[in-house]
This record gives sequence, structure tokens and C-alpha cells, in this order.
Amino acid sequence: MFYTQSTLDRADHIRKDSDTLNTLWKHDKARIVPVWHSKSLVAQSSSTVAPQAMFLTKENVPTSGQRVFLGLDNETPLFALDVSALDDEQSVALAALSTTRDGHTHPSEFADLRQAGPTLSAQDGSALAYARGLAYWNTNTQFCTRCGNAMESHNGGHVRKCTHSDCAYQAFPRTDPAVIMLVTYTPADNSPPLCLLGRSPGWPEGVYSTLAGFVEPGESLETAVQREVREEVSVETTEVRYVASQPWPFPRSIMLGFEAIATTTAIKCDPDEIADAQWFTREQLKEFGCWGDEEEGNKLPRPDSIARFLIDRWLAAAP
Repeated sequence: MFYTQSTLDRADHIRKDSDTLNTLWKHDKARIVPVWHSKSLVAQSSSTVAPQAMFLTKENVPTSGQRVFLGLDNETPLFALDVSALDDEQSVALAALSTTRDGHTHPSEFADLRQAGPTLSAQDGSALAYARGLAYWNTNTQFCTRCGNAMESHNGGHVRKCTHSDCAYQAFPRTDPAVIMLVTYTPADNSPPLCLLGRSPGWPEGVYSTLAGFVEPGESLETAVQREVREEVSVETTEVRYVASQPWPFPRSIMLGFEAIATTTAIKCDPDEIADAQWFTREQLKEFGCWGDEEEGNKLPRPDSIARFLIDRWLAAAP
């Protein structure tokens, strides 16, 4: 699954050691992952260049911007740097200075990770997702939620502390838990099994995906699954089973994947959440395209999503 297969050593023990962090930042082998307005730097795809993450070295990084220590990639120090202060022209010039992990240059550009992610290696995709998530959190945690004073970065960008001495509140990177579920139903008359997919009002025409929603306070994950399905499409479920999880820094979620069995099949959509929902057979889903295709017709979610993972898993389980 995309964004889940990093082998990076996050080296938590180094984060509090500012001297070591400064030494690693200046290391000849240090690689920096730039983030520009939540976009990631990737090689422009061509017939001769495979899509891949692009990095900066200490010689060509801007002198300003939020710096975050990501960890150690084998012996290579890896940092993220928010370069959103650059204008369009400056971002293009910076991209021209980037290199691959092994030091090769290629034409590159800042791109939406949702678009580029499925084309990257597991290692590159995970690194860029990690950098994007921490850059977003630091950018959006500028002021103390207790007293309103400014916050400043500590622990290599993994903690933000209030600058007011009488407060000194500490904030840690926030991740919002969201359940995402494939609901299935097997008719009693031996007709083909069905799965329930819906589409958000804001999605391109024809795109269908699994249902999802955020976990509320005082709620178990299983209860959240049943509540969200009931609220969004009025279907009752049972046998809720956890399958897998996926970090989803768009902007700061962890997607918790489940399967559930429907006990009712009548659909009534909440129009604020779901534009349409339908039951589909495996044979019908095999005719779907993919989100981003230019062809007309129904489409499945992008291949980097856990929604697609759950759907593909159900398709592969056909007897």
C-alpha cells in the first residue's frame, strides 16, 4: 500500500540534540526534501526517466524556511524544508538545482503528491508523504491554543512550544483518525455478492469510492464505521473487521481500513455527504476506469488510496 513502506530510521533520540542536528544538516551526504505550498518535488516523467523524488543538498537550499529532521536513510541524514516563501519563479529555479538520491540531475517540478504518489517507489512516496505532513503541521501551528502567543519549533520540527514563559505549552504533530470501510452484502438467492460505493458531491462525475468519516470523541473505531455508514447512506452493518491502515497527509489523517457486512440494503443518501451510492458486483467494478482517466464512465479511486486497496482486495477474493 502506498505511503506505508518506509525503511527510514526516524532516529527519535537525535531530535532533542540540537548540536547533532546542526552537524547532520551540514553533512556532505545530507539530503533535503523541499515542500512548496504542500507540493512535492519530483522528476518530470519522460520515456527515459522513471518518476522519482528529487532532493536538495546543503549547497543549494534557501537560508530560511521551517526545517524538520525526518531521520536517517541508512547513513544519509534526511530533512524536510518548507520553501513556501518562494515565488513561482524562484521555485522553478530551485527545482533546477535538485538531484535524485544518487546525485543525478533531471528536469523536475513541484507537484501534488496525490497525482505523483502512485508513480513513485514505496521509499520515495513514503518520504514525501512524511515531509508533507510535518510541513503542513508546522505551518498551521503558529500560535498557542491556550494563550494565543507565538509557538516556536523544537525537537527537530516535531514539537512546537509556546514562547510565553508562563505558559510553555507544547504541541505535538496532530493526526486525525478516520475510518474507511468497504461494505459488502451477499444476497440469499445466490446472486453475485455486492459492495457499496458512493461518491462525494465534489468529485468528478463517475468516481465512486468506499465510504469514510472521522472518528468522534468517545467512540470506538468499530462504532464509527457503523455510525458513518448509517449517517451517509442509511445502511445498517455488522461484523466490522479491521484490515489495514494508511498515513494520509492530505492534510493530516490516518486512514483506518475496515470491512463490514450490511444487514440492510435500502440506500438513502445524506445529500450533504453523498451525491450517489450504489451496490455493485465484481463484474461491474472490473469495467470501471480509474480516477484521472479521461474516458467517460464510472471510475474507481486513485491507486495510491486505501480505498482502492480495499476494493482491489475484495475483487481478488472472488471464489
